[in-house]
Amino acid sequence: MSLNRIIILGGGFGGIAAVRALKGCDAEVLLLDRRNHHIFQPLLYQVATAVLAPSEVAAPLRQLAQEQPNLSVMMGEVTGVDLAAKIVRLKAPGLPERRLAFDYLVVATGARPSYFGHDEFAAYAPSLKTLADAEAIRARVLSAYEFAEQTDDLEERSRALTFVLVGGGATGVELAASIAQMARITMRCNFRRIDAADTRILLLEGGKRILANFDESLSRKAALRLEKLGVTVRTGVVVEVVDERGVFASGERIESATVLWTAGVQASPIVKMLDTTTDRAGRACVGPFLSLADHSNVFVVGDAAAFIQADRPLPGVAQVAIQQGRYVGKRIAGEIRKRRPDSRPFEYFDRGNMAVVGKNFAVLERGRIRTSGFATWLLWAFLHVMFLPQLQNRLRVQMQWLWSYFSGQRSSRLIPEPLNAKPEQVVSKVGKL
Repeated sequence: MSLNRIIILGGGFGGIAAVRALKGCDAEVLLLDRRNHHIFQPLLYQVATAVLAPSEVAAPLRQLAQEQPNLSVMMGEVTGVDLAAKIVRLKAPGLPERRLAFDYLVVATGARPSYFGHDEFAAYAPSLKTLADAEAIRARVLSAYEFAEQTDDLEERSRALTFVLVGGGATGVELAASIAQMARITMRCNFRRIDAADTRILLLEGGKRILANFDESLSRKAALRLEKLGVTVRTGVVVEVVDERGVFASGERIESATVLWTAGVQASPIVKMLDTTTDRAGRACVGPFLSLADHSNVFVVGDAAAFIQADRPLPGVAQVAIQQGRYVGKRIAGEIRKRRPDSRPFEYFDRGNMAVVGKNFAVLERGRIRTSGFATWLLWAFLHVMFLPQLQNRLRVQMQWLWSYFSGQRSSRLIPEPLNAKPEQVVSKVGKL
């Protein structure tokens, strides 16, 4: 008798949690992802701002297969899903398309940036979702300072030292604070013709306040902390145009060489392949057991799923994805073992929401508990280290954080050269800022 095959799409928090919950299950588990690594996204902004190296926030997916005998990992792009035939089509680089049959399917493909109908903005305002995004942003930020140091045009220098972040959620707040501290501490004595402290950082938010998913008191404290770091926070600002010269927002032109998009997200395009009901963000509407209405063997978790609890959709945070992935994995394992399926629907246990605003300051909300400051920052640091995917990640990040904390330096301030680039081409690339 052949084993049941469980295909899991996506090696993010939800997919990894589902994989681990299926350890020991008498089934064949296939993990499919277009990347060969898992990214610890909460610290991705630190890669973008040169605090950490990419390898410190990522782990190879094949490490899981080494630890879990019933798991196989395949790298490739999912090109189609046929729920009626129970087939997933996978295209790996250099190989013909494969048709993979499944008995159970778990879609944990996460989210991608949303430019709210203006996809043309992406060419000028990169988002932060992958390691490649983080490295591109790091190169863009550092190149702006190199250009400002060399140009004699004062207007162009001012434009190079102006950074605009669109979106006042956790990513925007954390990224803005980290850039501010890099400018005023790490690079304060690195240049001879410019003062990095002259950096101008604007955080634009279309809503009434930043960190809208936090209590208003914490949002206000985070805004005050950003202002103290030198970040200008503007709320109620709608960005209408993004181009190579900067942004046009609420009737004002802001000249900037570096615009970063931290505004919205939408579900992965793979959700559309399921041909099911979705919400406005493109997330699949799932039932109480996280399965599709017409396909009880197909589950959607994490940022790809629209799950309503207490009359509100769950937020797109790591803990939601982890708990949903673990629930689905255990549910499938129970069915395969011929046990009666768990009749209890999924219920999210809120362990709190955190955001860090530079060195020594973070905000935390958990139920009625609302805290901020240094102690909260220490708790944030401890929890993030503990949840890193591998022991070596934890050790590296601890050492790098200690070094940065006491020295103010960031060891990953590298601008990668294009493949086979000549020196003059690198200089030319910086000059295009």
